[in-house]
Amino acid sequence: MTKTIDDLDNDIRGMGVMLEQVLDQNRAVLEAVGDMQPQVADLPKRDEFEELKQDMQIVKAAVTDTNREVHDLDTRVSRLEAAR
Repeated sequence: MTKTIDDLDNDIRGMGVMLEQVLDQNRAVLEAVGDMQPQVADLPKRDEFEELKQDMQIVKAAVTDTNREVHDLDTRVSRLEAAR
């Protein structure tokens, strides 16, 4: 089966339409990515998460110590009240 010049012209036109569609899609993607860049720049960085993780470990230790102290005080107060 041999293609005629008209068939080749139709194929070329069809490829041109497909190429234009792909280019339009690429433009849309590039525009969306460009719009996202300021939002991505505002996201916390990894080192900020590490710092927060360390801070939370300190807070957890302090809360644990405080809970232990409160429990100890509660026990002492209960013993004093029972001794009356």
